[in-house]
Parts: sequence; C-alpha cells; structure tokens
Amino acid sequence: MVLSPSVYQVLVGVFASMGAFMLGYDLGVIAGVVASPTFIDEFNEPNAVHTGLVVSLFTVGCVPGAAFAGPFGDYLGRRATLALGSVVFLIGGAIQTAAMSLSYLYGGRFVAGLGTGILVMAVPLYQAELAHPNIRGRINALVQFMLGIGSFLAAWITYGTLLNIDGSNAQWRIPLGIQNAPTVFLATLIWFFPESPRWLMDKGREEDALHTLARLHANGNTSDAFVQAEFEEIRLSIQMEHEYEAKSYIELFQSKTSFKRLLIGVALQASGQMTGVSAIQYYSPTIFGQIGISTIDTLKYQGISNLLALFGEACCFLFIDKLGRRWVLIGGNLVHMVCFLIATILLAKFPPGSAENESAQWAFIAFTWIYNYTFSATVGPLSWIIPAEIFDTRTRAKGVSISTMTTFAFNTMIGQVTPIAMERIGYRYYFLFIICNFTNALFFWLFLPETTRLPLEKMNEVFAGPWIVVGSSKRVKALREVGVEDGELEKKHDGEEAEHVHARKVSL
Repeated sequence: MVLSPSVYQVLVGVFASMGAFMLGYDLGVIAGVVASPTFIDEFNEPNAVHTGLVVSLFTVGCVPGAAFAGPFGDYLGRRATLALGSVVFLIGGAIQTAAMSLSYLYGGRFVAGLGTGILVMAVPLYQAELAHPNIRGRINALVQFMLGIGSFLAAWITYGTLLNIDGSNAQWRIPLGIQNAPTVFLATLIWFFPESPRWLMDKGREEDALHTLARLHANGNTSDAFVQAEFEEIRLSIQMEHEYEAKSYIELFQSKTSFKRLLIGVALQASGQMTGVSAIQYYSPTIFGQIGISTIDTLKYQGISNLLALFGEACCFLFIDKLGRRWVLIGGNLVHMVCFLIATILLAKFPPGSAENESAQWAFIAFTWIYNYTFSATVGPLSWIIPAEIFDTRTRAKGVSISTMTTFAFNTMIGQVTPIAMERIGYRYYFLFIICNFTNALFFWLFLPETTRLPLEKMNEVFAGPWIVVGSSKRVKALREVGVEDGELEKKHDGEEAEHVHARKVSL
C-alpha cells in the first residue's frame, strides 16, 4: 500500500519525536522518583537543595547539548545529530539507573541532559524542513504531543511502582531504567528515514534533495509541480543565503530581521517556562501537599492530568494549522494567568486542615487540570513550532539552538528555585507566574506576526516588516495567498515564479 505524502510526513515526524518523548519521560519521572520513600532512604533524606540539583542538573546539561546541536546539525546533518543525541542520552540514562550515590545521579542527569538538549533542538528543526507548509504546524506539534506521552507514561509508571513496590530500590530504579529503551530504537532506525532536503541542498547534493522532496511530497515523482517549485525555491533561497551566510552565532545579532527572529524564538521558549509548567511538573507532590493532598494521590491526579494534556496536544495537532499561531498563544497565556490566580487564592484561603479543605482540594485539582490541558493545546507545542519555522536556512540551526538553550536555562532556574521558594514563601511564589502569564500575552500581542501556512522561504519577508505587528494581518495574508508581496517578483523569473506560486496552492 502506497502512503499519501501527508501520512508519510506525519509518520516520519512521529518517529523523530521520540527524542521529545525522552524529554517528556525524564521530566515526568523525576517528581515520583525524588518522592519515593526508598529513594529518600537510599540517599539519606536529601534536603531541598539536593533535590533541586537532582531535578535541575538534567536541564543544566540540556543547555550545552542544545548549543552543540547547532553546529552538529549543520555539519553532520539532521539524522546524524538525532543519532548522536540518542547515544549520549543512553549513557546518561544508564548512569542514573545504576546510581549508588547522589554524585552518580548528578552525573547521570547531566549527561542525559546533554543528549536531550541535542535531540530536542534537532527534532523540530528536522520536522520543519521536511513538512509541507500546509501541515508544518501539525508536524511540529508532534514534539509536544510525544513529550506529553512521555510525561503520561512516566506519571503512571512511577505511581505504579510507588504503590506496588515497597522496601526496594526498584521502586525508583525501574522508572529511571525504562527511559533508555526508546533511545536504542531512535539511534538505530533514524537512518531509514530521509535527510532534510534543505540540508542536502545546502551541501550541494541537489539530486539527493530533489529525490527526497519527491519522496516526501509526491510518492517519488520528481516531475510533480509542487516538488519542482519547492526544489527551485529552496535552491534560489540557499544560493542567496550562501552569499550572506551566518558563520557564527554573533551574526544572528547583526541584522534586524535575524535579531528580531532570535528575540521571538528566545521569548517563546523563556515564556513557556515562566507559565509555571515546570514547577508543577517537577514538584507536584510538594505543591499539592500545600493544600493537604497526599503524595500517592498527587501522582494519581497528575496521571489523569497528563491524560488530559494528551487530548490538548491532539487538539493542537488537529487544528493549529487552521486556527493560526498568534491568537492561540495569546489566549493560552491568559487562561494560565486565571488558573494560577484561582489556585493562589485557594492555597491562601484553605490551608491543610481547614474545614472546607476537601472542596478546595477538588477545585485546586480541577484548575490544575484546566491549566495542563490549555498549556498542552497552546503554549507548549507553539514554543517548539514557531522557533523551528521562523528562521531561514542559513540561521535556522543556530537560531533554534539558542532558543532551545533558553528553554532549558529557564527550566533549570525554575527547577532549582521552586523547592526553596515554596519552603520559604509558600503560595506567594505563584504571584510570579500570574504576572508572567499576563506579560507573555502582552508581548506576543505586540511583537509576534502570524506565520501559519507560510513557506519557510517567505519568513524573511514576514520579519522584514515593523516590530509592532498589531494591525499587520492583511500583509501576512497577502504573503500566504500568493507566496510573495505584490510587485516583488523578480522580473527575470516572472514566468517561472508564477508557476511556482500556482504550485504552492496545490494542497496535499
């Protein structure tokens, strides 16, 4: 049976997203691990600082991993970078699983973070460069979807081992060990999938790039109108970019359009962490304990919450290319603000042991579920989708690398600060997230242009516009409909470009 191009691209995207699955699993598993009685006994009741290090050293490692992934992606290719990240993660996962002291655990977390940083930078880059513009948002939304599946499985596995294994280190070693299996599959099987046609073209392998485009978009037909149009557009774009190629990260700061895109990418990843998602994910037993919910019940409710998150991610996958990016992101941040506001009031008014505590607990759980669903349908996936599509070929690997480094830097900060902040100021810590969700929404309303269904080669024109984008929707709509602004067709390619524009309108 011959698969349709769109189905084939989705399958490639799902497989590549196993890198994100590992991130989601590792982030999700650690809350149950550090709360396990046998873990606490094994490591002599680690205090908040030690627990914070166990959590945050993983994301500390992700920062240099994402930095290395930029040059690796440009030099080795997207597939080899994914394989490299998988091998590094496997080494770190094995060290964590066999850890006999906190020092070993710290080292394993850091090395696994290196691998994850490489993977999570390379996955959306690879997906964006393979996907048709009409489904690119859906393909990149798979990053958050697979991340959510990883978190979902981690929550229920840690719940199961905590409930059924007593008095043995297997209570926390089994959840840590399971994360190693997917890396073997990804490192081995990625070689059976296509290389990025844009990377192939960038390396002068035009024939391979043409056949890869045909494989992705036309079941191998190299004469297909869309394939020919895409091939020529990529060729012309890369030819121009080579004349001004970014040879170092510094060059991202030297032009208005590159810096503007870098600022948007960094802001997206930083703001995603400042919604409060990592605080809830890492320290849910402590957070829920503030309103009197036990650790075992917390893991159960978080498992349900992660299931709701999968529905949110599925909704994003289905509708993001229809609803657009900008207003979905703004709306998601505003809903998060409301959820944290209500949760803060509940924690302040109904501490553990108060007369109406049970009702307050259920209200707290409900708004945590609403928050998690909304994050998974809006901010979570969009923080991966948008950075992967806004850069041009010459800056994409470096731009996505810096954006990804940012998410892990902020993730590390939240992971280290949260247990100390909750110990010292309690629910008042949530004021930070209420304010940040509001300022996130305001920032993106002012500065984020709509990029839905635009070819990657047209992002230069989108970001050449004014900094304040309020009221610029007509301009972007014109770019989407014809592929270029009125009057900007190069005269020497008039007939050729007109044919490309027509091919662009051919849907999958």
